[in-house]
Amino acid sequence: MNKQKWIINKTDPVLITGATGFIGSRVLETLLRYGFMNIRCLVRRSSDLLAIQKILGSYDAAAVQLVEGTLLRMDECRKAAEGVSVIYHLAAGRGEKSYANAYLNSAVTTRNILESIVSNKSFKRFLNVSSFSVYATQKIRGRGLLDEDCPMEKDPEQRGEAYCYGKVKQDEMVFEYAKKHHVPYVIVRPGVVYGPGNKGLTGRVGIGTFGIFLHLGGSNSIPLSYVDNCAEAIVLSGLVEGINAGIFNIVDDELPTSRRLLKLYKNNVYCFRSIYLPHFVSYSLCYLWEKYSEWSKGQLPPAFTRNRWAAYWKGNRYSNHKLHNFVGWKPNVNLDEGLRLYFEYQKTLRRS
Repeated sequence: MNKQKWIINKTDPVLITGATGFIGSRVLETLLRYGFMNIRCLVRRSSDLLAIQKILGSYDAAAVQLVEGTLLRMDECRKAAEGVSVIYHLAAGRGEKSYANAYLNSAVTTRNILESIVSNKSFKRFLNVSSFSVYATQKIRGRGLLDEDCPMEKDPEQRGEAYCYGKVKQDEMVFEYAKKHHVPYVIVRPGVVYGPGNKGLTGRVGIGTFGIFLHLGGSNSIPLSYVDNCAEAIVLSGLVEGINAGIFNIVDDELPTSRRLLKLYKNNVYCFRSIYLPHFVSYSLCYLWEKYSEWSKGQLPPAFTRNRWAAYWKGNRYSNHKLHNFVGWKPNVNLDEGLRLYFEYQKTLRRS
């Protein structure tokens, strides 16, 4: 249990958005494990509540209030956020294909929930869950350090990835409300969160788009965070005193290379054919794809660009020193155990 001082008591009201999600359900479970007794979860009317119901079967269900609503409606945001002391904001657009939908479900929803607490004078902290995808990695040299001082993408639309665009705009919304309305905030940026509930291999290892798996990561480190470790980092970042306006990257202490992760996946889940493309080859292909997309005026979507190559496959080093030193976090699940649980889940999926 973390021994640092917290900004709220265990009876103070806490709101979680995105509580039914892969990470959000673990955040709920972690808060309950820490003894919090006044947790509110904003859930969509169409949400699958199975994960939450399973958690409530092991803890005091009276400590959790499920509030039906959507972040796209201000009245429902205000109802959910009324009187809360801390908000854990995990809801965001994922898997979006269009930039408009990514903006709507990440930036607009974030604006609405922020707007709902600007007049709450007792509000303590807005914890925004962001992503490594917001970082501009083009100017980082290969094997260079990606940490919290790295700049965000200035033109995220050039990544060719709607999710990146939405997350950048989401973070910018948090900065805007902090500046204009003095909303106290902390932003956490997880790398690759894995574990039971998350399907398949991360795209940082490679892609299977073209009928055969192209291994693009090579000897790159993969910035993994086991889902329970990530949830604990998120919870503590919302509670610990003295870290307002902080940004923290979330990665575990032990990070495998892409090559090792791919080999372990094949050995423990199922073996499939893959071809390794050296970095200069994958970069060249992304360059040609990008140029042809420009020449064809978007008839070929800009799915593979040099910006995306730099973000996913160039190769960087990663640090969690700031999270250790300021938040007092440490991963409870080591790499071997995390991968064992993850592979078991993947095998179960293949059998079903």
